[in-house]
Amino acid sequence: MTAENRTLFRRLFEPASVDSQAPAAQVITYALLILWSLVVLVPLYWVLITSFKGAGEVDNGPFYIPFVDFTPSLDAWNFMLLENNTLGPYLNSVVVALVSTVLAVLIGSLAAYALVRIRFQVKLAGVAIFLVLLAAVIGAVASFGIAWELAVGVALALFVIALLTLVRRTRLAVGNNDVEFWIISNRIMPPIVAVLPIYVMFQQLRLLDTQVALIATYTAVNLPIVVWLTRDFFAAIPLDLEESAEIDGASKFRVFFTIALPLVRSGLVATFLLVLILAWNEYLLALFLSNAKAQTMPVLVSAQNTTRGPQWWNMSVLIVVMIAPVVLISTILQRHIARGLLVGAVKG
Repeated sequence: MTAENRTLFRRLFEPASVDSQAPAAQVITYALLILWSLVVLVPLYWVLITSFKGAGEVDNGPFYIPFVDFTPSLDAWNFMLLENNTLGPYLNSVVVALVSTVLAVLIGSLAAYALVRIRFQVKLAGVAIFLVLLAAVIGAVASFGIAWELAVGVALALFVIALLTLVRRTRLAVGNNDVEFWIISNRIMPPIVAVLPIYVMFQQLRLLDTQVALIATYTAVNLPIVVWLTRDFFAAIPLDLEESAEIDGASKFRVFFTIALPLVRSGLVATFLLVLILAWNEYLLALFLSNAKAQTMPVLVSAQNTTRGPQWWNMSVLIVVMIAPVVLISTILQRHIARGLLVGAVKG
């Protein structure tokens, strides 16, 4: 049947070809996309214009269009960025989020690659001895005031001796699947459970209110996510490529950095952005581990809201400053992110 002989109903609701949409379906699709765009963009627009308002415009509004409904002002920006010393927490957030994300992706990708390519047999006796010695170190430092350097040194010596004697004679062991489940279970655990032990540990190390404490904590907290995501990326790499390189004399590290990493770079970019957002928005750990010197932006936003009440014009400045870097990085890396989300999704 030709297009001229089709009824109006069929012309509206039936596609003209296999690779096209019917006109009615196109209208519905674009209407839904426009609606969803409004749902996403209108709150961002509202926060942006609120940052250029004052108390009068916010209390007497709503006003929507600058220079039409109200006269924009930079008072909130001057107050938050210049008078309120926002630059320090902002730089802390940038340094802590970037460094911890880079470390987490690097260490996590190495761990994920090892779990995919190497078969592990971890003796249960070794795990039990490690946990006992770890508890002993914590108890010795926290309860008896023993220097942590001495406690760790003694524990390491005892652990090496146990590995060379007792552990070698045991047979019960866990494999790769058990290790992977243990890694992801660390992320399932609520962070509030580990906050107090982490606080005590850094207090004994005299690292409270430092960027080092936040970087180390964020790296450890986000490692399970990196391992869990990147393991599928490395599993999708053909093993023949790596074996060919090893036959030519390449070491495992060279294969990893010159072959494996370039092939999964899109997946690593997507993982990097996800972990960066988690570190950028983290509040609970920063609240316990930082005070003034290492304070981050989420803690500052909470403090502003608590001490002065919900001053939306000032809060909007902080929100814009916080979301702008993430939006910029996402825009720059969107091609890699879209490709990385699909890596390993389809397996033959």
